[in-house]
Amino acid sequence: MSEFPIPMLSRRHFIALGAAAPALGLASQAQAMAPQLGAQTIDARRFKLGAFEVTTLLAGARTVPDPQTIFGMNVGEDDFAKASASANIPTDAAQFFFTPTLVNTGVDLVLFDTGLNPEGISAAVAAAGYSPDDVDIVVVTHMHGDHIGGLMGDAGATFPNARYVTGAVEFDHWAAAGNDGFNAKMAPLAEQTTMLTPGDAVLSGIEAVEAFGHTPGHMAYRLDSDGQSLLIAADFANHYVWSLGYPDWEVKFDMDKSAAAATRKSLLGMLAAEKMPFIGYHMPFPALGYIEARDAGFQYVPHSYQLLM
Repeated sequence: MSEFPIPMLSRRHFIALGAAAPALGLASQAQAMAPQLGAQTIDARRFKLGAFEVTTLLAGARTVPDPQTIFGMNVGEDDFAKASASANIPTDAAQFFFTPTLVNTGVDLVLFDTGLNPEGISAAVAAAGYSPDDVDIVVVTHMHGDHIGGLMGDAGATFPNARYVTGAVEFDHWAAAGNDGFNAKMAPLAEQTTMLTPGDAVLSGIEAVEAFGHTPGHMAYRLDSDGQSLLIAADFANHYVWSLGYPDWEVKFDMDKSAAAATRKSLLGMLAAEKMPFIGYHMPFPALGYIEARDAGFQYVPHSYQLLM
C-alpha cells in the first residue's frame, strides 16, 4: 500500500477539471502544436578506432529518380523490384549521400575525399570542429567529380596547408583523358601530390588497397590502430542494397563493370570474413557499418554502438 493514499475522483471532478483547463493554461492541442521543421541530419559523426579519431562528414545529399538507370542495369525490372521490395525501399527514387572522412591520428589530420564543392566540404569540416586550414593531408580515392569537387574553388585551394595523396594509376588515367573536372580541380595540385600504388602507406596505419574497376585506379584505404581496423571503401560499392546484396549487378558509373564486380565480391568477402567495419562514401549517413555474407551476395549491417565504447 502506498505511503501517500491516492484520492478517488468522481465523474464530477473530471468535468470540473475539463472546464477549468483554459484557466489553468492547458491550451488545446491545436493551440499548443509546435511547427514542423522538416527532416534533419547530423553533419558529422565521430568515433575512436584505436588511437585514431575518425569522423564521417555529410558533405551533401541528393534524391535521384529512376534508380534502375544506375543500378542493376543488367537485370530485369521484376528482379529489381523484388529486391527493392524485400529491403523496403522504393524503385522510383534513391537517396544518395556524399560522405568524406576525417582521420585524426594524433599527429596529422587526414581528409579522405572532398565532396561536390568547396562550400559543402568546408561546412562539413566545420561541423566536425575543424577548419580547412587544419587539414594536413587530403587523400583522393578517385577522380569523379563528387570526390574532387571540393579541392578548389574561385578562391583557390580549399585546404591551403595540406599536401595531397592519390593513386598513380588513377592520376595518370585522368591526366591523359583531358577531363575538365580533373583539369580544374586536381591538375593544379599535381606538384603537391604524392602518388601511391596498392600496399603503399599514406602514414603509419593508413594503407592503400587496390579497388580498381569503378575507375581505372580507384583505391580504398585500410586503417589499423592498436589492433583495430577499418576500411575507407569509397565507391567500390555504391548502394547498401543494390550493390552489396547483388555484387554482380552492373552500375552505370563503374567504368570497367566486370572488374568492379570482381572488386566488390573480393572486398565484401574480406570485410565479412574479418568482421571489419567500413565507411562507404554513398552508404546511408553516417555511412559506417559491417558486412555479412548472405546467399550469393552480402548484407549491410549499420553500425550501432560497437565503436563508441
